[in-house]
Amino acid sequence: MDVSGPNQAALPTLPQVSKDVDPNLMEVARELEASFLTEMLKAAGVGEARKTFGGGAGEDQFSSFLVREYADATVRAGGIGLAESIYRSLLQVKGEGE
Repeated sequence: MDVSGPNQAALPTLPQVSKDVDPNLMEVARELEASFLTEMLKAAGVGEARKTFGGGAGEDQFSSFLVREYADATVRAGGIGLAESIYRSLLQVKGEGE
């Protein structure tokens, strides 16, 4: 999904996963990072309705989608490094379970 506007460049896509990286685990790690960022953005007040000249009920109903898209865009742009840590932890757990 391209979230670029008329005056914005398209966001970079995720870097290709090297052959020695499990793509399924990396995708799970990126999803967890996006979920974490979503909660952090909510706590910071991103997506809350403005007090004056707000968007009404529609803005309240769809603000969670906007916040999630911000988090997903952050992960697509490289994230905050959390996905790599989660991936390494998942890889260790997977190795212990085999």
